[in-house]
Amino acid sequence: MKIQLSDHFSYKRLLRFVAPSILMLLCTSVYSIVDGFFVSNYVGKTPFAALNLVMPVLMGVGTLGFMAGTGGSAVVSMTLGEGKKELANEYFSLIVYVTLAVSIVVGFICFALAPQIALALGADGELEADCVRYSRILFLSSPAFVMQYLFQSFFIAAEKPALSLKVNVIAGLTNAVLDYVLIVVFPLGLVGAALATAAGQLVGGIIPVIYFFRENGSLLQLGKTKWHGKVIWQTVTNGSSELVTNISTSIVSILYNFQLMEAAGENGVAAYGIIMYVDIIFMTLYLGYSLGSAPIVSFHYGAGNHAELKNLCRKSLVIISAGGVILLTASQILAGPLVKIFANYDQELLEMTTWGFRIYAIAFMVRGMNVWGSSFFTALNNGAVSAAISFLRTFVFQIVIVLILPKLIGITGVWLSIVLAEFLALFVTIGFLIAKRKKYHYA
Repeated sequence: MKIQLSDHFSYKRLLRFVAPSILMLLCTSVYSIVDGFFVSNYVGKTPFAALNLVMPVLMGVGTLGFMAGTGGSAVVSMTLGEGKKELANEYFSLIVYVTLAVSIVVGFICFALAPQIALALGADGELEADCVRYSRILFLSSPAFVMQYLFQSFFIAAEKPALSLKVNVIAGLTNAVLDYVLIVVFPLGLVGAALATAAGQLVGGIIPVIYFFRENGSLLQLGKTKWHGKVIWQTVTNGSSELVTNISTSIVSILYNFQLMEAAGENGVAAYGIIMYVDIIFMTLYLGYSLGSAPIVSFHYGAGNHAELKNLCRKSLVIISAGGVILLTASQILAGPLVKIFANYDQELLEMTTWGFRIYAIAFMVRGMNVWGSSFFTALNNGAVSAAISFLRTFVFQIVIVLILPKLIGITGVWLSIVLAEFLALFVTIGFLIAKRKKYHYA
């Protein structure tokens, strides 16, 4: 049975609607996870460290699509909720065209500056060469990566989350199969990993463009548009929290790598990279739920349906809280087996990473509430509040703590930094939810 944005959502209907978004993000995350698995096990520790060192920058470029998708889908979904379908499609087309143009420019600039970027990350010698080798291929394919992220949100706004899942499964499988072929069968090393990832990104970015340009059975279609400066501004401000979150995460990841390089050398960087792979698996539940539920919130906000907003808020708080308990428990039980997938070849690295992940994973207990809270305010078209939560959570709190704590308690302080930052951010999120409840009528 088709689920529409205008429906009343029970727990079952809500979870069914967001499930494709969760799986979709997991498939997108396969890029770095699969690359990491094959490079760490078949290429070597230095190329693996290079991949982890440059990955935050590559993900930072992809953030353009995430920002435009979440911010733009909030505008488009609200316009659909107001009953203005033709105008919604005009806005949709403009957002897609502008995002594509910007991503092409950014991709070529980063390609040209790849050596300087590697040096700025602290790489030298063979590590620097590997960083440049891997990143340049992916900077060229980054416009497709940006489009893939962009359409994840718009597929949901178009009431086609299942189709988005199919596209991302195909893209993820393309990456995984080619990783095996280009690294194991044909030993192209890090270049093979980059080419496999680029191929997956092209599949994930081009198929949605073709789908939305053709006549389709969804709420959205690409076509003619005109300039709406206010819509672009709303898209940027609404999506600013996602931009802040992802860029801050990239910057903080770079800072973590600096701290770990000083404390434990390449092993420290490799350990952090492995923890990030496992972190991605767990975080897709929070991110996918937030991404999948946001267009529903925007639609009912645009329609002035306060009763459904209250229903969605209440059910989301229950689901996210239960998810925190489940993920914390699972992370402690599965820490060893999950880390072994990437570090079974090195006992020292295995022990360091397992211990680090057990500490790091405590953050899962409250992290979902902060992720959902920021996304919730984006869906309500309040980009300022959303950005404040994200900026404090992913940037201010983490940077301050990671600069201080490791000096006091060593490498354990690096792993503990994220935990303290998330708990501090929880107070901010709760504060905003209480302060804005009367304005938006969700409680």
